[in-house]
Amino acid sequence: MKRSAKVALGGIFSALSLLFMLLTLFPYATYALPALAGVALLPVALECGTRWALGAYAVVSVLSFLVAPSMEARILFVLFFGYYPILKILLDRLKKVLQWLLKFGVFNAAMVGGYLLLLFVLGMDQDMFVLFGVNLPLVFLLLGNVVFFIYDRALTNIVIMYRFKWRGYIARFWR
Repeated sequence: MKRSAKVALGGIFSALSLLFMLLTLFPYATYALPALAGVALLPVALECGTRWALGAYAVVSVLSFLVAPSMEARILFVLFFGYYPILKILLDRLKKVLQWLLKFGVFNAAMVGGYLLLLFVLGMDQDMFVLFGVNLPLVFLLLGNVVFFIYDRALTNIVIMYRFKWRGYIARFWR
C-alpha cells in the first residue's frame, strides 16, 4: 500500500474513532463508545501496520482531549481502549499463557492507573467510592476483568470477520 493510501486510510478511521468519542456526550455511552473508538482503529493496524495505528491512536487521543465531552471517556480511551486493539494484534502472536497474563496485566494496570489519576490528579474524594462499607473500585475491578475477557473475545471475532468479510471491501479502494 502506498504511503498516501495509508495516510488516507488512517485519516478516515481516525475521524470515525473521533466521532465515537464525540458521541460520549450521551451519559449511557461513557464506556461503550471509547471501546468502539478503539475498534475503529483496527483496520489501520491490520492494513497499514501497528506503527501507523499507534500514530492514529495518538492523534485521536490528543483530539479527544480537546473536543470530547466526557472526561471519563477520554481517560478510558487514552489509558486502555485506544491502544488495546492494536496491542492485542501483537499479543495474540505469543503463547496462550503468556498472552493472557500480559493482557490481564495491561488491563489491570490501566484501570488502577485510571483510578489513581481520578483520585490524585483530578482530585476526586476517595469516600465517593465506598457504598455501605464496600470498596466499589475493588468490586468494579473484579467485574471489569470478566467484562475484559468478553471484550477480548469479541475483538478476536471482529478481527476474524474483518479479515474474511470486510477486508475485500476496504482493499478495493486502497490498493
